[in-house]
Amino acid sequence: MTKRVLLHVGTPKTGTSYLQDVLFRNKRVLAEHGILYPAERFDDQFLAALDLMRLPWGGLESEAVGAWDRLAEQVRGWKDTAIISHEILATASRSQVGRALESLGHHDGTEIHVVLSVRDLVRQIPAEWQENVKHRRTISYARFLEEVQDPRRESRIATWFWGVQEVPDILDRWGHDLPPERVHLVTVPPPGGPRTLLWERFSATFGLDGLELDLQAERANPSLGVPETALLRRINQAVNRRLDPPDYRPLVRELLAHQTLSQRTDSPRLALPPTVHPWAQDLAAAWAGEIKERGYDVVGDLADLVGPPAPATWEDPDQPREKQVAGAALDAISALLLENARLRHVEERLGGELHEANRALERAYLRPTYRFREKTVRRLQASRAGRGMLKLYRAARGRSSRSA
Repeated sequence: MTKRVLLHVGTPKTGTSYLQDVLFRNKRVLAEHGILYPAERFDDQFLAALDLMRLPWGGLESEAVGAWDRLAEQVRGWKDTAIISHEILATASRSQVGRALESLGHHDGTEIHVVLSVRDLVRQIPAEWQENVKHRRTISYARFLEEVQDPRRESRIATWFWGVQEVPDILDRWGHDLPPERVHLVTVPPPGGPRTLLWERFSATFGLDGLELDLQAERANPSLGVPETALLRRINQAVNRRLDPPDYRPLVRELLAHQTLSQRTDSPRLALPPTVHPWAQDLAAAWAGEIKERGYDVVGDLADLVGPPAPATWEDPDQPREKQVAGAALDAISALLLENARLRHVEERLGGELHEANRALERAYLRPTYRFREKTVRRLQASRAGRGMLKLYRAARGRSSRSA
């Protein structure tokens, strides 16, 4: 039975992709120090989370069937510390939380800790809109803000946003059956601080201090600026009906958004409009007060939840500067042209290899020995006795194919 489980349940856009990348690439080192990160491939824990919550996700839910039980079995079979991490777990219902904790041995002596990484709403709200755009949505920023601020929270946008971002509610669902000292809140530092500070907070929380880990990120979820996000939204409007999801992800989200447009760091950053900024800060300040009263273990500073002040100037992504959008579009077109050229070279190489394989096959067919074997087999197949002889021959050769 695992002695301790550290269950990191979100929230999105709080360095989770980087954390999971480090944990996955250092699995062997972690295991040598008694720490299990159960994942044979990078998205195993994502599939387990989908399975636990029965979430539809572009067809991946069928691939996820049984994934949570397999993960829980690995964790129960480990004798020391295990780490589970995925941000969509933040939206789990109370009954799903109960199932998760029970399957991990909560009532069988396992010491379970829940970890929640949190970032201020001032940055989270625009970041969530951008994530929607990167997942093919075409909703305007103004409409997104309206739905998020609607007190009824009835839209799909609002339901998902508050499900993964309303910190006190997430802690209610995941921490209601745990003592407060086993509920850990990791705050994302404000902009401008040391780049390593968030990792240091994660490392302290998960007991990774002192381990020689490779911290070079291979996977990340980079942010886009105002014109880049506006361009991506326009692309969605133009191609969504014609570009299937399996093609959208590698071409638009990965090649254009993550690999190309995210490199344009001089663009204006997404931010809350001046009319929304105070509302977000007031709500987050109320959350910080509530969290302090509950007595959770806070790694960082609750003041980080309030967020930075409003920027001196605000750029509306629904009405971006067209010159900046055009510059982003040129970079996008260049990336697509280079990728097309690369794929053409791959196609030419594979075509050449296929041509050589066909020529070699033709040469084999033209050999006298091949023609003799083919003629003999045809004669044998023409009679019952011959077919019997072929069957005995193949059995002796141990072959299951129909060739001689």
